[in-house]
Amino acid sequence: MQRTKPPFRADHVGSFLRPAELKAAREKRSREEITAFELKSIEDREIEKLIRKQEEIGLQAVTDGEFRRSWWHLDFLEGLDGLEGYEMQQGVAFAGMNTRAWGVHATGKIGFTDHPMIEHFRFVQSHSRAMPKMCIPSPSSLFGRTGRTAVPENIYPNLDNFFADMGAAYAKAVRAFADAGCRYLQLDEVFIAMLCDPQYRAQWKERGFEPDALGRIYGELINKAMSDIPDDMTITMHLCRGNYRSTFMGAGGYEAVQDILFKHIKVHGYFMEYDSDRAGGFEPLKLVPKDRSIVLGLVTSKTGALESADEIKRRIEEAAKYIPLEQLCLSSQCGFASTEDGNTLTEAEQWAKLEMIVDVAKQVWG
Repeated sequence: MQRTKPPFRADHVGSFLRPAELKAAREKRSREEITAFELKSIEDREIEKLIRKQEEIGLQAVTDGEFRRSWWHLDFLEGLDGLEGYEMQQGVAFAGMNTRAWGVHATGKIGFTDHPMIEHFRFVQSHSRAMPKMCIPSPSSLFGRTGRTAVPENIYPNLDNFFADMGAAYAKAVRAFADAGCRYLQLDEVFIAMLCDPQYRAQWKERGFEPDALGRIYGELINKAMSDIPDDMTITMHLCRGNYRSTFMGAGGYEAVQDILFKHIKVHGYFMEYDSDRAGGFEPLKLVPKDRSIVLGLVTSKTGALESADEIKRRIEEAAKYIPLEQLCLSSQCGFASTEDGNTLTEAEQWAKLEMIVDVAKQVWG
C-alpha cells in the first residue's frame, strides 16, 4: 500500500542537476556582474519550476534541489556559529579526481542562532502542494571530512567538547526547522557509510582513532540532533559512499556499521545506497527494527543509462527476503548533484529515472 507519511514508496535523495540558466547566474554573481537579489530571483524561478516538475511526475515529497547551494554540506556548515569556509591546499580525494579545494573549519565555539536555510525551507513549503522535504548534512560531516584539520586544537583542545557543541548546535538547528513547519528532514550521512571501507578505517587508525568508536560518536550526534523534535516529525538519514561528479570515495558492505545503524541510531528511516556491488548485499537488513523504513537506493544517479524496471523489481524482491516488503521504499542511490558541478547525465535522463521509480513503486506497492 502507498504511504501518507515519509519516507514515501517513491522517494528521492534531494539534489537535482542545476539548469543552465541557474549555473550562468551563479557564475555571473561570482564575478559580481549581477546582484545577490538578481541571483535570488533566478533561483526562485528555477526552484518553482523544479517543484512543479516533481509534483507532475508523482513524487509525494519535493525539495528545492539544493539550487541555492554549491555543496551538499559546506554551505550548511558555514551557516553555523563558529565555522567558516576557507581555501584548502587541495581538495578531498575521490576515485580518479579531487574535489574543488574548499573546506570549512572551526574558528570559534560552535553554536546555532539562526540559519539562512530556514528560509530556503519556507520557500518550498509556500510553493508546493506536496510535502516539503529538507536535506542537511549529518553532524559528522565536519570532522569526518578532514578530521583535526577542520577542528584546530587551539579552538578545541578536547574533542569531547567539540562533539558536545556540534550536537547541541544541531539539536537547535533541527528544532528551528521543525518550528518553521518542517516535518520531513533528511540527514545526509557519508562518514558512517565510509566506515564500511577497510582503507578508510585504516586511515583513521593511523591517525590514532578507533573507527568503531568514531561510528558510535557520529551515531550519538544524530540522536542528539533529533532529541527535541515534535512527535509528528520524520527524520531520515541518507547513507552515501561519496558522490562528486559521478565518482565515489569508498566501498564496502554495511556489515561493518550495521549495529551502529540499526541498534543505536534512532532515525525513522534509512536511505541506503544499493546501486552497485560497492554497497554489498541486503543481509544487514535483517537487523532493521520493525518500526523503521528502508529506502532502497537501487537506481544510480551517477550515470544516465536507465535501469530495467523488471531488474529493479527483482532486487526489491531479493531485499524482501531479509525485511518485510511493507518496510521498504524505493529511490535513487544518491542525489543527482551533490555539488553544483552535477553528475554526468542529462536532465532528461535524471527525470526518466525518477519517473521509473514512481512507476515501479506503484507496481510493487499499489
